[in-house]
Amino acid sequence: MIRAFFGIDKNPFAHDQQLTLLEHQQEVFDILKVHASQGGLCLLMGEPGTGKSIIKNAITQQSGKLTIVVNIARTLHTYQNTLRILCHAFNVEFDGSPFKCEKRLIEQAFNLNSQGRSIIIVIDDAHLMAMDTLRRIRLLLEDFPKKHNLILAGQVDLLHHMALKVNEDIKSRVTFSIILRKLNPEQMEAFILSQLDLVNLPHHIFTENALSLIVRSSEGVLRRARNLALSCMLEAVRSHKKTIDIDNVNRVLIQPHWRIENDLEHVI
Repeated sequence: MIRAFFGIDKNPFAHDQQLTLLEHQQEVFDILKVHASQGGLCLLMGEPGTGKSIIKNAITQQSGKLTIVVNIARTLHTYQNTLRILCHAFNVEFDGSPFKCEKRLIEQAFNLNSQGRSIIIVIDDAHLMAMDTLRRIRLLLEDFPKKHNLILAGQVDLLHHMALKVNEDIKSRVTFSIILRKLNPEQMEAFILSQLDLVNLPHHIFTENALSLIVRSSEGVLRRARNLALSCMLEAVRSHKKTIDIDNVNRVLIQPHWRIENDLEHVI
């Protein structure tokens, strides 16, 4: 609907399109790539919507002849399901026996390493993973060639779990960690405009006041900015307006899920 109305070929603010990273995201991305060539255990942490997925998607797009990227999600964070995904990504047989699967994975990792390929494994929502499961994955990767990087993406609770003395064996192997902070207004505006550039939409599609209100209302959270901008575009389609003004934004912001808790107390 948005594509047809605005005359564009791509969906705006889509996750699957070529990404333009903001300056601080590019810096994190470059560091994670370096750790893949040296052997690393990296922690990518932050509140929901602060940009972890954007960096993960940029890493995934690096998968090719020189790098294999494995994204582990939708596993309920069990070791068996994690092994299944690794076997599928490495094109080795999964027969349900952890020992045999681990042996095949290690052999394939050395085979890939002999071809000059590096391996990046990204575990999403790693703060939900039991430390025993993470420990088994760490022990498996101990036998991998050094040219790999395990990236644990999740909320800051992940670091709190590792701070326990019993988990010192995992924490002591961390080679890089970062907590993604909320964006400042200048960074948020740059993000929104960069997304418009990706789909060849002019910046003036949002009036200055509308863009300013979106930036303020997103409160530094990328996901909020994305959802709000998309909702405003849908509102513009509904009202047959090619320019999104402050009235469009306000009509979105009156929806209950955008209102702060204090505003809702009198209706609950």
